[in-house]
Amino acid sequence: MIKELAKGYEPHDVEKRWYAEWQMQGYFRAAATSNKKPYSIVIPPPNVTGALHMGHALNNTLQDILCRWKRMQGYNVLWMPGTDHAGIATQNVVERQLAAEGKDRHDLGREAFIERVWKWKAESGGQIIDQLKRLGASCDWERERFTMDEGLSKAVRTVFVKLYEDGLIYRDNRLINWCPRCHTALSDIEVEHEDHKGHLWHIRYPVVGEPGRFVVVATTRPETMLGDTAVAVHPEDGRYLELVGKKVILPLINREIPVVADEYVEREFGTGVVKITPAHDFNDFEVGLRHGLDRINVLDESGIINAAGHQYEGMDRFEARKRIVAELESAGLLEKIDDHPMSVGGCYRCKTVVEPYLSLQWYVKVAPLAERALAAVKEGKTRILPKQWENTYYDWMENIRDWCISRQIWWGHRIPAWFCDHCDSVTVAMEAPEKCSKCGSDEIRQETDVLDTWFSSSLWPFSTMGWPDRTAELKTFYPTSCLITGFDILFFWVARMMMMGLYFMDGVPFTDVYIHALVRDAQGHKMSKSKGNVIDPLTVIDQYGTDAFRFTLAAFAAQGRDIKLAEERIAGYRNFCNKVWNAARFTLMNLEGFDPEGLSLDKMELSQGDKWILHRLNETARSVDETLTGYRYNESAMALYQFTWSEFCDWYLELSKQDIYNGTPERKQATQYVLWYTLENLLRLLHPFMPFITEEIWQALPKQQGQEARDKETPSIMLAEYPSYRNELSFPDFAADMERIMAVIGGIRNIRGEMDVPPSKQIAVILSCDSEATRLLLKHNESAIISLARVSDLAIGHAIEKPEDASIQVAGDVQIYVPLKGLVDVAAEEERLLKEIGKIDKEIEMFSKKLESPAFVDRAPADIVAKERQKLTDVTGKRAVLEESLEKIRKLK
Repeated sequence: MIKELAKGYEPHDVEKRWYAEWQMQGYFRAAATSNKKPYSIVIPPPNVTGALHMGHALNNTLQDILCRWKRMQGYNVLWMPGTDHAGIATQNVVERQLAAEGKDRHDLGREAFIERVWKWKAESGGQIIDQLKRLGASCDWERERFTMDEGLSKAVRTVFVKLYEDGLIYRDNRLINWCPRCHTALSDIEVEHEDHKGHLWHIRYPVVGEPGRFVVVATTRPETMLGDTAVAVHPEDGRYLELVGKKVILPLINREIPVVADEYVEREFGTGVVKITPAHDFNDFEVGLRHGLDRINVLDESGIINAAGHQYEGMDRFEARKRIVAELESAGLLEKIDDHPMSVGGCYRCKTVVEPYLSLQWYVKVAPLAERALAAVKEGKTRILPKQWENTYYDWMENIRDWCISRQIWWGHRIPAWFCDHCDSVTVAMEAPEKCSKCGSDEIRQETDVLDTWFSSSLWPFSTMGWPDRTAELKTFYPTSCLITGFDILFFWVARMMMMGLYFMDGVPFTDVYIHALVRDAQGHKMSKSKGNVIDPLTVIDQYGTDAFRFTLAAFAAQGRDIKLAEERIAGYRNFCNKVWNAARFTLMNLEGFDPEGLSLDKMELSQGDKWILHRLNETARSVDETLTGYRYNESAMALYQFTWSEFCDWYLELSKQDIYNGTPERKQATQYVLWYTLENLLRLLHPFMPFITEEIWQALPKQQGQEARDKETPSIMLAEYPSYRNELSFPDFAADMERIMAVIGGIRNIRGEMDVPPSKQIAVILSCDSEATRLLLKHNESAIISLARVSDLAIGHAIEKPEDASIQVAGDVQIYVPLKGLVDVAAEEERLLKEIGKIDKEIEMFSKKLESPAFVDRAPADIVAKERQKLTDVTGKRAVLEESLEKIRKLK
């Protein structure tokens, strides 16, 4: 008995039920060893503090599409899941909890604080994993990893010790990004830049030995002048060449500093003279190295002026700025202040303005590691797609700086280094040593710093598979097949995984890297809470269902182009889900008494329409395979959408009704089989994009045993074979003929629309053909034309003269005549068209006036103006169509 589907598709119960079933049955599980070809992806581990946002939703939808597709193609698929310990972010969450209790981490002490973080993780850290499951992610959850679990911690220590022993890890006093509130170094990606209205202060520095002479220096941070150790000019700037080698007096501090020449100076910036503060500016640090300048740090860890700031000691950096500016002005040393837009870096967690800060930190010497990582991409061992990102990767790798890997926080991988208080040497070891490796003293203490979160993440492709042990998973699944990620971490994560993978595994970590774009709002703006334009994926899933949301993301995921997302688009693809559901209901209702067992296409007499839909299904399967192989998700989604809606639903379901309701038993069975076969294959094609609705419908379809079901009943669509191109289903000539018939039916429908003839009203049609072949084709398919175009009287012939009162359309070598006498009330239709044209004219006038107004065009956002122009174009086009219809109707008078 055929199972009946509910009248409407309700996604939420379906999604919960099927996801639980897939997990319980172990369908996501990969085999450590298998005869199947391996396919593996490691998930970019979301922060354990995180909640699902649009970036996660896009990233994981694209990964899941690939994993489900490859699984159905017969691969042994490992999608490795996990979360990142997210050092600073997680520590901040727990510190906020403590603050609410009136405590801080120092009240607890290090060990107790870390225990508190682990407790928080156990209670709240799994939120994003549950949300990924709601998205339908088919990860191998039994293998879920955490960057601080026991196995990954062992991998981190192994890597640190090996790099240190190989001379690739060292300590040095260098400039880093520093958060005065979190009291830690930050990576560049942890610094978020925002545009601010700043100032450019022009300060007079007196020239030593030349009373009354000054050089004017422009700066955006006057408080850092306390640490100036030079001023610099460009070596080719004729205005200042005679000053090079002389000295100037640092205002307020009265310290003599040299004038140096350096190509770093931009002659056009400010006055062309810049202050050099090596301890508080990254560029100045490099200038200082070139000229052997002192580094004077004038701030403490909290951004307070230290003793080097003389009379300003103890002041907050911004308070000191105000005082310094005021004292420069009263001393006559402030020439002017200009408004100056600038990008200010803030801590990504607490938003405090970050300082370039001189500090003793641990570094990885990356140049030797970068060479192989650069060569691997150039030699094609790893592809980066879209290809334009390769140049970005090359640029970063060719200009790479050593990597600061230490962080001054408590939550994270504590650096496995111990300092000897007796001889000042350092012992680096896998396990805690009992004594100094150099002098044997037991007066040793462990480094308090932890490693940068990106250090453990850089080992993710192989550490998650059990390295440093030589596991079966590593042998089977490394290198991974593909990495899908955003462009913002191409350097911070992808490049570092490349370096570590090549150094420790002697092979690239992935063959392909696919860089997806950003999800923006409908106007193309970046989503942010402050703008109020954030679309919450979970809200969208609740409202429209997971499948509609996933299909929307795939449909707009064009390579190299940001996604402009609006809820209306998701609503549109919910309609697509409903279309698939209704097509399935129609099919099932018309399969009563049908059993596909023992039937095959090669033993059936197929109609023109049957061969056309099978040909189009076959071409769609080929297109999806080609486009998914090339990571062209949007093209795959559009091919499926076009076939489902415009060909299967709009045409074949209508064509099938003739033979199901009125055909011979043989034709009815053949049509039922083609209907069943097409829907069953279509569901399998759609499954990676829309996993839940396809499983629900597929389970309701009658099954066919034998080779196509891999010689046994397949319990889930997840395990069914993905359709591929088949030569025996290629019917190009029949398909071309069918499209000629469809063009004729379309032409008749156009005349109906133009003349406002209701669908319920049957019409007479004359088809005048230029060739005998066309006449025979149309004659052979006249029942389809009569049925689909709702024709009461159909005449097909050669060179038929056009009746006087007929409306005409042309489809290839066929002239379509529809006599309108008695069919249309000419006077009423003329009145209707004139009324419509009048309404349109008012709209044209309104849009034209708006677009002729400078007040609107100059002040309104560009996207709003563009929309109004498009509206004017649309209504002008609509008017032209109405005018054409009016002209035709008047000819009937």
